[in-house]
Amino acid sequence: MKHDTIVVIDYGSQYNQLIVRRLRSLGVYAELISYDTPMESFVDCPEVKGFILSGGPHSVYDEDAFLVPAIMMMSGKPILGICYGMQALASYFGGDVRQGSRREYGLQTLHQITSHALFSNIPVNSSVWMSHQDEVKILPKGFVALAKTEYIMAAMANDDQKIYGVQFHPEVKHTEYGMQILHNFVFDICKAKPTWSIDHFIEEQVEFIRARVQNEQVIMGISGGVDSSVAAVLIHRAIPNQLTCVFVDHGLLREGEAEQVMSAFRDKYHIDVIQVNAKEHFLAKLEGVSDPETKRKIIGKEFITIFDAEAKKRGHYAFLGQGTLYTDKIESGTKTAQTIKSHHNVGGLPKDMAFQLIEPLDHLFKDEVRALGVTLGLDEGFINRQPFPGPGLAIRILGAITPLKIDIARESDAILQQEIKRAKLDHEIWQYFTVVPDIHSVGVMGDQRTYDHSVVIRAVTSVDGMTADWAKIPYEVLDTISRRIVNEVSHVNRIVYDITSKPPATIEWE
Repeated sequence: MKHDTIVVIDYGSQYNQLIVRRLRSLGVYAELISYDTPMESFVDCPEVKGFILSGGPHSVYDEDAFLVPAIMMMSGKPILGICYGMQALASYFGGDVRQGSRREYGLQTLHQITSHALFSNIPVNSSVWMSHQDEVKILPKGFVALAKTEYIMAAMANDDQKIYGVQFHPEVKHTEYGMQILHNFVFDICKAKPTWSIDHFIEEQVEFIRARVQNEQVIMGISGGVDSSVAAVLIHRAIPNQLTCVFVDHGLLREGEAEQVMSAFRDKYHIDVIQVNAKEHFLAKLEGVSDPETKRKIIGKEFITIFDAEAKKRGHYAFLGQGTLYTDKIESGTKTAQTIKSHHNVGGLPKDMAFQLIEPLDHLFKDEVRALGVTLGLDEGFINRQPFPGPGLAIRILGAITPLKIDIARESDAILQQEIKRAKLDHEIWQYFTVVPDIHSVGVMGDQRTYDHSVVIRAVTSVDGMTADWAKIPYEVLDTISRRIVNEVSHVNRIVYDITSKPPATIEWE
């Protein structure tokens, strides 16, 4: 480690990587590790200034409850437990943790009862985000209560041992002064210095890639999306003469995308790129397939098959580069988190794959990747374009994929993109696209009965993709979009708008 670091112990919360993201935004490097990772190297490392224990779905009384590493507790370095992390600390020191009489989920009012550095520069009363069922009923010996909500004790401290706990989630944006609490812990209690930045990340990744790849060659699939493009440019900076990109046109791209991708990589980024027309190959493999997980796995497998064939044509490639983000990994399931949906670049890779993986972005969020892209010199217009999944329109077409559905998805999406930009909403809405569900409905067009396809508009606002709210598009804009799609896209007679946030839904439908 080259920077002051806060180590975050992963106990399975869906918010765990948000803790890391928030700390990095403060300029302090943070690293997420599994609860059962050997701790000796972290405890003995002078750059590690403190630990944070994440929340999680377990109870401290479960048979398979995640335990607090004893060596960490004896390190003398500050420790902050969040939600389950607080309960685990209380249990470790002999406190009483029980199932609460009521489950708290959502916003609650926090009331400070003891002045403390952890709550420095925060009003006595503030809003915090709760998500728990168990609670600390009786504090361990040596601990004092710092704050409470209407129903429970919500924060504790033992300054002698530098152990702290909060029952709420400071990492979630709904907690009014969450960033200030993390700031207080990191800088005032842990005494860390803010030396981490995107510039440092680039330097370290370049060094890492060069050391790992050495004299070998890297082949990388690019989709035209932000993630794979930024990853390719970063890898190219590290090993400019050892990277070959393969752009596979699987026939499931957005309108005009293939031409844009080839022009950008050849003319702007000066990266060696091979274009492969595999439309018929992919459509044949996907014919009749309706299950979304099967679609993703087929696409992932066929990508690797094509890469392997291209690599054999042109020489030996030891590594496969990918633009995998942390959100891809957490949604595909981690050691402590359930699988939400697999991603073709995570769950869809074959176990017998001959390549070693290079994934320089796999601990970054989308907003960090965009900032990284700008720093690397990519065009801001390109960096801020709409996210697009590797499987493309395959996961925006529900049910079996057909040429007609592909046309509907592509043409309707192009209209949506045009109208959102025309209304100057493209910088306000984080992501917007259309979905073709596997349903037909009755309509009347030209005085004749129709029984045709529907199109769903999906548009959300977000910061990092981990949570999202549906975008409040003005009615007149929705009206224009609806009229254009029905009038200009064949075999569509109904437009609907998805007004579901994440959670409970995901951003993509599949």
